[in-house]
Amino acid sequence: QVHLVESGGGLVQPGGSLRLSCTAPTFSLDYYAIGWFRQAPGKEREGIAFISNSDGTTSYYTDSVQGRFTISRSDAKNTVYLQMNSLKPEDTAVYYCATRNPILFETTWYMPTTYDHWGQGTQVTVSS
Repeated sequence: QVHLVESGGGLVQPGGSLRLSCTAPTFSLDYYAIGWFRQAPGKEREGIAFISNSDGTTSYYTDSVQGRFTISRSDAKNTVYLQMNSLKPEDTAVYYCATRNPILFETTWYMPTTYDHWGQGTQVTVSS
């Protein structure tokens, strides 16, 4: 079964940091581009960060996290990370990672329908 596993979520105070991890126990991530998404209660799933596959070095961020979040990957560890700094209460959501075929145009990186395999998500709560 093809699936991803997210970890690293939790409760953090405003201004704090968390690092999320995304790994694939049963397949290699290095062929795929990877996106991070989040979904807050009552809201649509939102694309927040993207990293191209091992052949590229491209990354994108949605405006609300630009400068605070950093996406990176370690193909040796078969893991993609999302470092989240200066967290705000509005960052509270379930965070998901997903794989994307690298042949797709990167201009649509933020669209969930362009991704194939998803994890179950990890909860991030930012609250004092």
